[in-house]
Amino acid sequence: MRAMVLHAPGEPLELEERPVPEPGPGQVLLRVEACGVCRTDLHVVDGELTEPTLPLVPGHQIVGVVEDGRRLGVPWLGWTCGHCRYCRAGRENLCEAARFTGYDLDGGYADYAVADERFCFPVPPRFADVQAAPLLCAGLIGYRSLRMTGDAERLGLYGFGAAAHIVAQVARHEGRRLFGFVRRGDEAAAAFARELGCEWAGPSDGPAPEELDAAIVFAPAGELVPAALSVLARGGVVVCAGIHMSDIPSFPYELLWQERVVRSVANLTRRDGIEFLELAPQVPVRTEVEEFPLERANEALDRLRRGEVRGAAVLRM
Repeated sequence: MRAMVLHAPGEPLELEERPVPEPGPGQVLLRVEACGVCRTDLHVVDGELTEPTLPLVPGHQIVGVVEDGRRLGVPWLGWTCGHCRYCRAGRENLCEAARFTGYDLDGGYADYAVADERFCFPVPPRFADVQAAPLLCAGLIGYRSLRMTGDAERLGLYGFGAAAHIVAQVARHEGRRLFGFVRRGDEAAAAFARELGCEWAGPSDGPAPEELDAAIVFAPAGELVPAALSVLARGGVVVCAGIHMSDIPSFPYELLWQERVVRSVANLTRRDGIEFLELAPQVPVRTEVEEFPLERANEALDRLRRGEVRGAAVLRM
């Protein structure tokens, strides 16, 4: 099979011929149809997540078909121990021994992949392979982040990439008011935010038109946390949705006072996956994707790194 392989952080992926992997006990072999290209993949390739299993096949938004014809999705969370205090409490996303697809385990930048069947999800038939792939991380993390905002009516989204363009549709379906925050001067991103239901879109380093009840920061820029706090109403929450973020600068206590909250979201649980993939067809979520063949994975990563992808980038096998 063909696979795009990372041998060292900071180096381009290499196209290689590899044997088709053999599934172990409890695993399934998937013929990969599509795999989303995620910002987390960038953090792995660029060395910002520092402990990948090398050499590594990245990719954790996998849509594939198993031998019996079922179409399954494979997310970032690839395995948990099942017996630690977090797993026993229903918080398997915090498992200290967790293994992650495309980081600890070879992922979907390949013609075939193996995965623990317990951590795979049936893909709703409404979605074609390429459109379904971004649901498996951008959608899932966006959904978990949205749940962390409670019943916030006025919601700000910072960084309008793959995750925001999905969660915006879910939030509008729930009747929330949306405000999009994009890089200063990026009018294309602001227009995209407005297309997806934001009643206002403007610079992420500027003021909001009114106080917000919650904000989700998808961009990996720590300076956006105090910026988001500065536009929150009392009791509001800032949810940091990325697995990696630059350092958060110091800020005056008054930004946090009045019971404002800053919290992070880590990974996902299988319950998140089941709930979101049942909800997505009801919205219905429409994923906007830019397709790349497997051998152009480095180009897809470069375009994502430069912020040039509208919606989500997806590899089609």
